[in-house]
Amino acid sequence: MISFLDFYTPANLNFEAVSSVVFYFTIYSLFGWLLENSYSYVTRRQFFKPNFFHGPFKPMYGFAPLILVYLIGPETNWGIVLLLCFFIPTLIEYISGALLQKFFQRQWWDYSNMPMQIHGHICLPFSLCWILLSFSCLKWVHPSIVSLYGIAQMFWTWIWPAIILYFIAELALSIRRHSTRALDKTESPNPIQ
Repeated sequence: MISFLDFYTPANLNFEAVSSVVFYFTIYSLFGWLLENSYSYVTRRQFFKPNFFHGPFKPMYGFAPLILVYLIGPETNWGIVLLLCFFIPTLIEYISGALLQKFFQRQWWDYSNMPMQIHGHICLPFSLCWILLSFSCLKWVHPSIVSLYGIAQMFWTWIWPAIILYFIAELALSIRRHSTRALDKTESPNPIQ
């Protein structure tokens, strides 16, 4: 049913496996950025929506497919697949939202006006959307991305360490940028977001 990511057991994680994980994480983080900004354009006529990272990546969209592909094998029961497609992205979205709010006193998304929401970080309607998106990703998108990796692997072997350095730099700069804004908000009576 689902093309399992060519992961090796964590004890046997090697250079090639790390390279493929970074590739999939990068592609899915970029897809997440495109998806969120496209949704923003359709709903608000504004393509660029505020992002924690400066560049075109949404890491929570990179983590969710990787975890799902790691947990779901070809023999996994459909019911378990659907439950994981519901819980993994929802859990990642909640943890991401809670951590961002705790450390930077800012909510990048707010589902407070949606039904069955928790702290504005997650809500049932979007969690149900995660099932469809995650299942589609596992069933149709990921096999294509695996094929793309096979084509790009020789080139990717040379650049993936630079991509890791980019993500580390992006994370450090984003933490610094948003920490400064969080400090400014606590010191100023009228903070500007």
